[in-house]
Amino acid sequence: MYTVAVTRDFIANHYLIGGDWGNENQPHAHHYVAEVSIEGQQLDRHGYLVDIVAIEAALDGIVVYFRDAMLNDKPEFSGLNPSIEHFSRIICEQLHAAIQPPGSGLLRVKLWENASCWAAFRLEF
Repeated sequence: MYTVAVTRDFIANHYLIGGDWGNENQPHAHHYVAEVSIEGQQLDRHGYLVDIVAIEAALDGIVVYFRDAMLNDKPEFSGLNPSIEHFSRIICEQLHAAIQPPGSGLLRVKLWENASCWAAFRLEF
């Protein structure tokens, strides 16, 4: 199984809703790190699983959209608690739509909220 990966960091803001999480209920920022990995068994005729430049470009576009934003105000989070679990899924689905990887495999977004806490979402394609 081959794996290709890209990492980007950015700052975004949010506040948690639907429960009593103390200071997390107030607007605050996190320095997120998005680790994207794609796994598959087949390489294309150029020897690529997915062109890493295409992954970088798609991820950069997603990061620009969320960078310095209030996640609660983004339509993707409408009716959702802006947890890192939801956020990792949203990034994963947007990335999959942007790069449309060929063949079959696994796309995973691991989203770090700080140096010791992360959530991930995997999507089979």
